[in-house]
Amino acid sequence: MKICVYGAGAIGGLMAAWLSRAGHEVSVIARGAQLEAIQREGLRVRSKGSTQSFRVRAESDATKLGPQDYVLVTVKAQSLPGVAETIAPLLGEDTSVMTAMNGVPWWFFHGLKGPDARLESLDPGGRLSRAISTERIVGCVIHLAASTPEPGVVSHNMGLKLIVGEPGGRNSARTRRIAQALTTAGFEVVVTQAIEKEFWVKLLGNVSFNPVSALTVTTADQLIANQEVKAYMVEIMREVLAIGRAVGVDADIDPEARIDMARALGRFKTSMLQDLEAGKPLEIDGLLAGTLEIARKAGVRAPYTESLYGLIRARAQSTGQYR
Repeated sequence: MKICVYGAGAIGGLMAAWLSRAGHEVSVIARGAQLEAIQREGLRVRSKGSTQSFRVRAESDATKLGPQDYVLVTVKAQSLPGVAETIAPLLGEDTSVMTAMNGVPWWFFHGLKGPDARLESLDPGGRLSRAISTERIVGCVIHLAASTPEPGVVSHNMGLKLIVGEPGGRNSARTRRIAQALTTAGFEVVVTQAIEKEFWVKLLGNVSFNPVSALTVTTADQLIANQEVKAYMVEIMREVLAIGRAVGVDADIDPEARIDMARALGRFKTSMLQDLEAGKPLEIDGLLAGTLEIARKAGVRAPYTESLYGLIRARAQSTGQYR
């Protein structure tokens, strides 16, 4: 298949490299030093003690690539407005778009029986909804860890699991085809009829661990070991569970069980802590602003989550890592 990965960071780079290895025609949209490194030396992946280089076409201009069978959007939420403005040349009549990113996706309410509302914090003015119709969407929840230690290099640290499904659970051939392609590429893929629930399970950890780790400059295992910090994160998880249930999405998991999922990964830096240390913009709106907007729509109070939002936003603004 012809596949373009929009955003060649850690997750996108790993997907692009392994899909290329599986024989697909893969290209990436990248910027700056990442683009230059991939064009010069290929996309290099470190995994299980060895490094492989993959030659994938890398461009900054989508018009040079043309319509695709699939576009995998793997950027951080703060980069989505740019995707809305530039993705059109990649979209043919039958192109599918997979979103593989943290937080609440802008299309989250499309398949729910409850509120049918656009999230202004994630889709200002409805630009994303107009640029990418929800009928094209396949959601992807990521349960693996990767990083970009230097431009053009992806370090696969742990995990292989991807959970995929279409909004509302009406999975079609578009989901089955990309699931098979990712499986053949080496990922452990689960197809679900409840992708919203899977996003919410992941969100419990993202909303708590990511900002707290950035505020404390601490790895996940240390956060769990600190009883006061762990108790704070449990309260945030309880709020996020309540927000989900209010809009018809029950993650159906106890906070302690969700913490156990993180504990099983051992000592690792969250993506927000990695971005903080690298001086990159922090993914605050995609994780916290969107969640709190849903809380307001549903009439759910979330004081712990609100305080965390204020703290991490102030921290990021102090170093120019949040706009």
